[in-house]
Amino acid sequence: MSTRWWTYQRERFPLAGHGPLILAFSASAVALSALLRGSWPSMRGAVVAFVSALLFFFQLRVSDEFKDADEDRQFRPYRPVPRGLVTLGELARLGVAAMAVQVALAWWLDARLLVVLALVWAYMALLSQEFFVADWLKARPFTYLWTHMLVVPLIDLYATACDWVPAGATPPQGLGWFLAASFFNGVVVEVGRKLRAPEDEEHGVETYSAAWGRPRAIASWVVALVLAAGSAALAGRLVGVGATVAALGAVTIAVAIVVGRRFVARPMAGAGKTFEVMAGVWTLVMYLSVGILPLALAWWRRG
Repeated sequence: MSTRWWTYQRERFPLAGHGPLILAFSASAVALSALLRGSWPSMRGAVVAFVSALLFFFQLRVSDEFKDADEDRQFRPYRPVPRGLVTLGELARLGVAAMAVQVALAWWLDARLLVVLALVWAYMALLSQEFFVADWLKARPFTYLWTHMLVVPLIDLYATACDWVPAGATPPQGLGWFLAASFFNGVVVEVGRKLRAPEDEEHGVETYSAAWGRPRAIASWVVALVLAAGSAALAGRLVGVGATVAALGAVTIAVAIVVGRRFVARPMAGAGKTFEVMAGVWTLVMYLSVGILPLALAWWRRG
């Protein structure tokens, strides 16, 4: 990887940060799907799910580079594209190459996966065009948020499909709770990374702390966390770890409330980064506890 592409990934798609989260995300999806079917996940399916999910999220980043190009040139000239580190054309070619890899992996695992792959791509294409109502959406932050976060459970659906499609099955019963947890977790991450103290707000950069005000933005973040934890606990209950997931969620929510109240009362410079970190930690813990923990327990009992 050349120096400029290494710099790009560090700034806009840091593999050291995204990689472990996406690995937990995809491995949990495959493991939980298999356990709900009363089976064991395949390593082949797990590999396809991870690589495909990683490429999906990279493609979303590429899409954002195109959507935000004008605003970045005007308000964020320090970013890689407006400062000339990489070009949109180069990113587009990488996005297409990623699609080719996803097709090859789907064909290698089970050609029927191409149907689910096309579904995810179709929604991502709509996202790239802001559903053809960009101005209307930007004037409504809540609608903008939930319509964009629906892509997360769709990617998770594809990851689970890497288990149930090759098995010739349908989505196992109870999988909906896991997809709901993915949706609300996406909201936790998205809102968490757009909470900032007043002195950290940038002109032309849309944040939920600016759009909704700090109290409402923090309350929304905590509500999303409660819904994510509740959905995850209901999914975990189906595989015997509901109480564990609920306890982890309760601790996280309690900490979130304390940190959130402090942020509302005294929003110190740089404090907004805390919510992004907390969202990432919770994401990792949630997926590991819902999918990997029950798999490990099942393997232990089997042995």
